[in-house]
Formats: sequence, structure tokens, C-alpha cells
Amino acid sequence: MRLDEFVEGFERDEAAERRRLAEEKSYEITNYLDDVERQFEETVQGDSLFGSTAPEIFVGRSNYPSVSTGLLSPMAEGADAADYATSGDWYQQGFDIDDVLQRRTGLLNSTRSSQVNVEDVWDGFVGVQREVAIADRPVDVELGLDTAPELDLSLDDISTPTGPRARATDADLAENPHVPRPVEKTLEDDDWQAEGAMNYLYRRGFDVYDINTILSAGALGQGRNRRLVPTRWSITAVDDTVGQYLRGTIRNEQTVNEVQVWYNEYVGNDYWVILAPGNWEFELVELKAPGSIWNPEPDGAYYMAADNEGYEGRTAYVDETSGAYYASRLAVLEHLEDVGRQATCLVIRHASESYWAPVGVWQIREGIRHAFEGEYATAETFHDAVTELAPALPVSLTDLRRKSTMVAGIQSQLGDF
Repeated sequence: MRLDEFVEGFERDEAAERRRLAEEKSYEITNYLDDVERQFEETVQGDSLFGSTAPEIFVGRSNYPSVSTGLLSPMAEGADAADYATSGDWYQQGFDIDDVLQRRTGLLNSTRSSQVNVEDVWDGFVGVQREVAIADRPVDVELGLDTAPELDLSLDDISTPTGPRARATDADLAENPHVPRPVEKTLEDDDWQAEGAMNYLYRRGFDVYDINTILSAGALGQGRNRRLVPTRWSITAVDDTVGQYLRGTIRNEQTVNEVQVWYNEYVGNDYWVILAPGNWEFELVELKAPGSIWNPEPDGAYYMAADNEGYEGRTAYVDETSGAYYASRLAVLEHLEDVGRQATCLVIRHASESYWAPVGVWQIREGIRHAFEGEYATAETFHDAVTELAPALPVSLTDLRRKSTMVAGIQSQLGDF
């Protein structure tokens, strides 16, 4: 397909409609919190909560190394706990922002304070939390609570939102968790560094969602170094570690033989991925619309952020795009590893006005993963791909060139002639 035909479908004015939908949906979740309070009152019996908990935990980062650590338990009667755990399945089910927030506000985060060093801690509240994290299916638990829930919704650009919180006095397993053999193997080896254990689990078919939960519970790494890892940190750490592993698998592969432009849209985010012949290079450029969650002034200019790496990768954390960089890079590298190629890659993310609440970088990862399932367009050169794509972007080519190292570099090379 020619790129100009591919782009035609993007040239539409949806700003007014997006603003209308965002305004409507922003009130829906506020109203839903009333139902959450009712669910809590119906579920809690005296000072205890009995029910299944998703194979997911939450570890905060405030006051590190003394952190708030929690078990997440669905409060709806008869709820399938597995449906509440952050997963790529949410994309397959077509979840929108409201669906995600309703799922997460339906989870009670029962918390205790803990020191992060948990090398030999397998009893008490933290021990139960770790058992839940390494299990491959929801585990029935009984929780003792001593406070009413705080109903404030906690939003984050990297981790999935968390719902109401209550302080737990204790936690007990109501059944024996089932732990997959590969996870047992990583736990049994006290000399296995966390990076190697993560990659081992990934190669054994564990998705990054499972691995980051296990890492967050302090169940990976050398025995003396096992610590609880704040959820926000663990998500980025797993994306980065697995991404580096995948980059190593493609570094000697042939390059793609044409310039490809892929596209996908998910929960108010547009994703364009340009793959061009050449050694591995990667750049993420983020365009955040006025009125979107991280650029709330409706009459302001687009906020632009960018980070990049060359063939040897990065040695420092990104400056501007945070966890979005590692999630998008992972999705691209998975595709290249699957097709046995390397490429020079530019990803452009447009967070539109209808991205009215952050739901975590999982939607970035899945949005780009599934971009590669559709058709792609071709262009003669990387420069042609950028210039022909420009009319579909919400910023000018000049502004893109000023922000993007990769686009500016192409322009400089043309100017040399």
C-alpha cells in the first residue's frame, strides 16, 4: 500500500468529538466511586475480608526503603479475580479507559508498611503477598482490616491505577498457591542475578506482566539482594531488561529491506512506527495534546518529548519519556525478533484529548504490539516516510525536526548535498 493512501484515513478532525467524550467520561468514574463504597460495605464482614485476590500486588515507592506494600482483592461478589489483573488481554477485550478504571477501583488495596529487604520473609503479611505474587492463578486469602477504605483513585503514567486502600492487620492464605516450576527454579538459585532470571522467565513464555509482579515481590535475584521493588520501578526494569536481551538477539540479523510505516490507535493514543533499513537505532517522540492528561491546559501548545538510542543501546535512564520509552522499545524489538530482522526505528506517539486519564504504560506496549498485526505502508526512503506522514501528525514537520534527533539527522544528511 502506498503511504499517501495509508495516511488519507488519518486526515480527519476529531478534536471536538474527543473533547466531548473526555468530558463525559471524566464524570463517569467519579460517579462510579459511590458504587465502590457500597461494594466495600457489602464485602467486608466485621473487620475481615475473605475472597480471591488477583495474582498481583502493589508496592509503593514513597519513603523507600520503608514502603507501603499491598494485596489487591476484588470486592464485587462472584468476581473472577484474574480479570482484574493488568494484562495484555485487556487490549484483546477492547477495554477503554473507563473499563480499566472500573476494574482497578473495584480492587481493594490492603496495605502494610514494610522494609524492602525480604530475603527470607515468607510469613506474615509480606510472606502472603509474596506467595500471591509468584502463583500462576488467583489465591484465596483472608485479610484483617483496621481502617475504612480511602476512596481516592491513585493515577500514574507507568503503573496501572490503584483503587481504595485500607490498612491490614494481618493476612492468611486460605489455600496452597500453585507456583510454576520455572519460578521455583529462580527462587531456589540464590546466586542467579535478577536480570538473568527475568530473561529466563521471558524465554519460558512468561509475559512481562507476570515477571514484573514477581520482581516487585522480591522473588528474583541473588538471595542476599532480594528486595521488594516498587511497582512503578519494576515495570520499567522488566521492559528495559527484556528489551536489552531482545536487542542482543537481533544485532547480527539482516536489516529490513524496505521502509515500513505501521499504525495503531488505542484508548486515545495514536501510534506510528517507521522501520527503515539500517542498523538498530530507536527513538520515541511523544506528542501530548492540549487538554490531555499530562498537558491539561486546553488552549496551550503541544507538549513534545523525545529520547533515543544507537546501536549499542543506552547506559542511562531516559530523560523525557520515562517508562513509555521502554514499553514501546520492547514492543518493537519483539516484532523484529519475531521476523528475524533489525532496523532503524522511529515511534511517534500522539496522546490526544480523549486520553483523559492515565491507565499505565501497558496500553503503550499493547498498542504498539498490535500495530504489527495490521497492514503497513511503504515509502522509498526514511525521509519520504516522515514527510508523507507529516500531514497526519498534529504538529508541523518543522517542530518534529526540532525535537527528533532522528528526523533532524536525516535533514542534515540531505543538506550535505
